[in-house]
Amino acid sequence: MKKTLLTFLAATLLGGSAMASGYQVALQSNRSTAMANMGVGLRPDPSSIFFNPGALALMRQNGVQVGANLIYSNIAYQPFESAKVYRTENPTGTPFHVYAAFGPEDSNVKFGLGVYTPFGSSVQWEDNWAGRFSLTSLSLQAIYIQPTVSFALNENLSVGAGFIYAIGGVNLQRDIQDVYLGGQEYGSAELDGRASGMGFNVGVFFKPSEKFSAGINYRSRVDMKIDEGTATFRKSPLVPDEVIPSETSFTAELPLPSNLTLGISYQPLDRLTIGAEVMRAQWSAYKALTFNYGQEVGGESTTTAPRNYESAFVYRLGAEYGLNEMLNLRIGAYYDETPVQEGYLTAETPDANTLGLTAGFGVNINENFVVDASFLYINKAQRDNVPRSGLDNPLGTYKSTAFIPGLSLTYKF
Repeated sequence: MKKTLLTFLAATLLGGSAMASGYQVALQSNRSTAMANMGVGLRPDPSSIFFNPGALALMRQNGVQVGANLIYSNIAYQPFESAKVYRTENPTGTPFHVYAAFGPEDSNVKFGLGVYTPFGSSVQWEDNWAGRFSLTSLSLQAIYIQPTVSFALNENLSVGAGFIYAIGGVNLQRDIQDVYLGGQEYGSAELDGRASGMGFNVGVFFKPSEKFSAGINYRSRVDMKIDEGTATFRKSPLVPDEVIPSETSFTAELPLPSNLTLGISYQPLDRLTIGAEVMRAQWSAYKALTFNYGQEVGGESTTTAPRNYESAFVYRLGAEYGLNEMLNLRIGAYYDETPVQEGYLTAETPDANTLGLTAGFGVNINENFVVDASFLYINKAQRDNVPRSGLDNPLGTYKSTAFIPGLSLTYKF
């Protein structure tokens, strides 16, 4: 009864955590999203700046693409041996992407600039939920700015690379208890900071015929560093600042993992394209979440929470069918392995193996304008958080679902 009720609530109460495993957001092109987030081996368009910079040089035209998605998601949590179900009250997530690809006509070189949001999370738990002393809300965002250059070695093979400068921030809030006054709840803690980091994106694209293409892409790890964050504590006036300060600075670092992706596409019929991708996400870079404070908090200058993520695979299948010269129909599905080990499930990222179902369409308004729409349904497996020695995470059962519509506009010239 407990599991049935939790599954029902999670499936019907949608409200935005990260929409791929961990805190990764796989929403960088609505054409690709409609085909299970594939893009590395597909025919190039401006979104190749993200998916495979190597493909950019084989674009027939220059182009600009602008798009966004709306994330409606919900996380439900039920403590062990309890009938009470808690859920998130998440704001609507709005990841976006902007690409511009350009180069001289008949040149074997193309340049590009991309601005997109590949990582993020927004979690807002309801008031007085059972895990409020671990987390009440989390907002994490990373915006990548990527200038890119791509070079066609011949009419079938091209390579490309982009430099990534990432900016973003994190806001984390939780309730705290007063251990000095018998354990009574007395306030809250808020950590807020801006972050930045650097990395790169490289790719190779191979198109030996009109019917077959393949690509490989590597996006490097980016370490997002917070140097001058602010930690604010709302507390009882009976607790002196020497024990818990009202405000102090902090530093922290969060790894955004590298991804290695191999993709292929094939046209068995003139109007039908099918494709497949496999991606390896190097989540093993995320060992712990550590905050270093400017002055001691509760007698400690550093707090560390182990994460011990494992690297994981994502498997994608997608198809596109040209109904006529104007309308393209798309469909896809993917399976995303969770990097979170047993016993390390947290309220910030209550992750599980994920099934994604996608659909959408593209409309060629004329030879210059294209509209792409997508819809993505996310269903994360129901998962228990089992006890692990030394960790203070809320124990119980989690279930997450989401639906995500999106729209992109492309102008070719």
